Amino acid sequence: MKIALFAALCVMLAACATAPAPSSPQDAFMANLNALCGKRFEGRVVTTDAADANFAGQRLLMHVRDCSANEVRIPFAVGEDRSRTWVVTRTAAGLTLKHDHRDPQGRPDGLHWYGGDTTTAGTVMRQEFPVDDFSIELFNAGDAAVSTTNVWAMEVHPDRMFAYELRRANRHFRVEFDLTEPVAE
Repeated sequence: MKIALFAALCVMLAACATAPAPSSPQDAFMANLNALCGKRFEGRVVTTDAADANFAGQRLLMHVRDCSANEVRIPFAVGEDRSRTWVVTRTAAGLTLKHDHRDPQGRPDGLHWYGGDTTTAGTVMRQEFPVDDFSIELFNAGDAAVSTTNVWAMEVHPDRMFAYELRRANRHFRVEFDLTEPVAE
């Protein structure tokens, strides 16, 4: 009887204990990205803009790698073109998304290191990255002023889908990757 009473008391006390504070949506988002580390996934363009025809007609492959709690690098191949890497970094203010474009010799190529910073906490599954000041200057200098209002987004729906998205006036581009079937290469 005393043992049963003691056990019941322990269960009640455990229920009253302060639960650890939940992590931020951005911490959970980074954890979701890290859960994909080392895996490759095929994707497809799901938007219908004519400007996306080149991407839509090729094999799209993302490879989540170089992962830590503060940074995840995701090379994105379009057909044989392996010049793109998405880099998501944890900062003191939130998350940053940068686009690392390289030529075949590994040197920065064309418009390079553009992206944006989160301005809200976002959600566990979706983070948005409005264009940052560095990128606005880069786009203006590189004859790409149309990109100065870009907002990129990434979504991770565990065990289902990863999405990369670009939006601005008169432009919406979205690629979705099937997380249910990792691919070898």
